[in-house]
Amino acid sequence: MSAPLPSERAFIPFVSVENMMRLVHHVGIETVLIELTDAIEADFRRWDQFDKTPRVASHSHDGVIELMPTSDGAVYSFKYVNGHPKNMAQGLQTVTAFGLLAEVSTGYPVLLTEMTLLTALRTAATSAMAARHLAPANSRRLTLIGNGAQAEFQALAMKAVLGIEEVRLYDIDPRATEKTARNLAKTGLKLVPCTSAQAAIEGADIITTCTADKQYATILTDNMVGAGVHINAIGGDCPGKTELHRDILLRSDTFVEYPPQTRIEGEIQQMDPDYPVTELWQVVSGRAKGRSSDRQITLFDSVGFAIEDFSALRYVREKLAGTDYFQKLDIIADPDDPRDLFGMLLRAA
Repeated sequence: MSAPLPSERAFIPFVSVENMMRLVHHVGIETVLIELTDAIEADFRRWDQFDKTPRVASHSHDGVIELMPTSDGAVYSFKYVNGHPKNMAQGLQTVTAFGLLAEVSTGYPVLLTEMTLLTALRTAATSAMAARHLAPANSRRLTLIGNGAQAEFQALAMKAVLGIEEVRLYDIDPRATEKTARNLAKTGLKLVPCTSAQAAIEGADIITTCTADKQYATILTDNMVGAGVHINAIGGDCPGKTELHRDILLRSDTFVEYPPQTRIEGEIQQMDPDYPVTELWQVVSGRAKGRSSDRQITLFDSVGFAIEDFSALRYVREKLAGTDYFQKLDIIADPDDPRDLFGMLLRAA
């Protein structure tokens, strides 16, 4: 007896790494970053509609594995993501991820996709969204300290969304800086490789720190940071991992995604529990001030939050319409009679 044919409800669109790359090039990298920035900002404006919880983390001496769920009441999403800095020495990615969208009304998944590339894109878009509200007006010079897998995405998002023209690069590994400069060579950006963090931040409007080591680190010290800059700190994203000297935070107005998560994982884990922060969604929605003076130091203490992944997953699903940048996976058992799951199994014998 032949197996029963799956119904259309059984097939879930799946976006592979290959198809994600095809989709991004089809739309255009900078266009994706602009549109994704706007999509994330739109969801931040309706922050109150979402379920919110710190991500569920499983820590080990090797790294961390996390689940990041949220829902707006109509659509549910989650992302699986890891962070293993030691992987690079083995020729492996530090971060890998995949994600899922489902309809709340039935619980049926409606999208499964790679999220290693998509996380890099949404992280850069979130940085650009924050900088749009917090960076000095007419910012043109970006410093990137840490030139690993995220660097080019950050540079292009700041270029596309804010109009950044010059990017100053520094990494403790000169090969990482060479890689980043090579990849950005034809983007129209002025690229300035530097031999120290101090040299890299000279004249910067925006300083992005994005290093991978799972440790308390001091990438920037207080004496390095002048008045008026915006700091985009995205490397500190788990307990025991920071990049900034705490004295910088004492001089900064700090903005975060979700305080219960950031106080555990972000730069502010160094600070007292009552250290004041402003939630970024409040700035985006006009309920709180962002940048208020030319000499103000603003700090976006970004650790990544599930709503950003939700936005990215919904964006991809919308962009798939009318394309062939996905496969259909038969991953939902959907018998003709929902009470007869066992009979469906028997008929496949």
